[in-house]
Amino acid sequence: MAHTNESVVSEFVLLGLSNSWELQLFFFAIFSLVYVTSVLGNIMIIVIISSDSHLNSPMYFLLGNLSFIDICQSNFATPKMLMDFFVEHKTISFEGCMAQIFLLHSFVGSEMLLLVAMAYDRFIAICKPLHYSTIMNRSLCIIFVFISWAVGILHSISHLAFTVDLPFCGPNEVNSFFCDLPLVIELACMDTYEMEIMTLTNSSLISLGCFLALVISYTIILITVRHRSSSGSSKALSTLTAHITVVILFFGPCIYFYIWPFSRLSVDKFLSVFYTVCTPLLNPIIYSLRNEDVKSAMRRLRNHHVNSWKN
Repeated sequence: MAHTNESVVSEFVLLGLSNSWELQLFFFAIFSLVYVTSVLGNIMIIVIISSDSHLNSPMYFLLGNLSFIDICQSNFATPKMLMDFFVEHKTISFEGCMAQIFLLHSFVGSEMLLLVAMAYDRFIAICKPLHYSTIMNRSLCIIFVFISWAVGILHSISHLAFTVDLPFCGPNEVNSFFCDLPLVIELACMDTYEMEIMTLTNSSLISLGCFLALVISYTIILITVRHRSSSGSSKALSTLTAHITVVILFFGPCIYFYIWPFSRLSVDKFLSVFYTVCTPLLNPIIYSLRNEDVKSAMRRLRNHHVNSWKN
């Protein structure tokens, strides 16, 4: 990605989370544990879904793809953040900064659309169960995944197309541990008001649009479940609780940042950490601990390997 001749900034300085050496060691220990657990947990979900025939359903196909996106999101900035805890002068090249912006918005945009697809899957399964196998076939699931990635990438490109050619001619300190788009835009040597409005509009359309679609879908589903007999609704309600928990924890910080993207408080750094480092951990924790099918598949996989080792 090349930048214009007006841009004399070749690298950005990341101010990180703290200047305290003790705090940085503490953060390193905590976030290393979260990072490793997140990556291994999501890999475990993909392996379990791929190897267990009992999980050969649209919901788990979409869940496996969600885990893949979470693995990608775990790796766009967290490894550098962990290494930077041991570096006094934390820098990132101009190209690396633009790459982080592109990857973050691609993964986040894709995950938003995939969560909507998972809500649609639950909607059909609960509200139209007799037509579920006809509507939610493998081809439709692949189309959902393709659309989620396409929209995420296009969403990211629309941001990057304007950001990469901004004139960065002096200030280069980003008050975060990664290249956060609003913070980078503020460093441009020009009036960025119109750019800020465009960024806010672009991000709000996809985030609020997906969030409203999810709220409407899950409201209809919950009403349907409530009017059914308790014998057939307990498992559906448990699955819905897991889905809704992920949606709330994912969209909460996201909507907060998009409502006040250019007016940052000190606590926003730690919300950014939750959003980029901790959010990918939600998938394996919530779906593994609350989903009986996944836990059963884990036991079958474990027993299979134990028996293989014994033989």
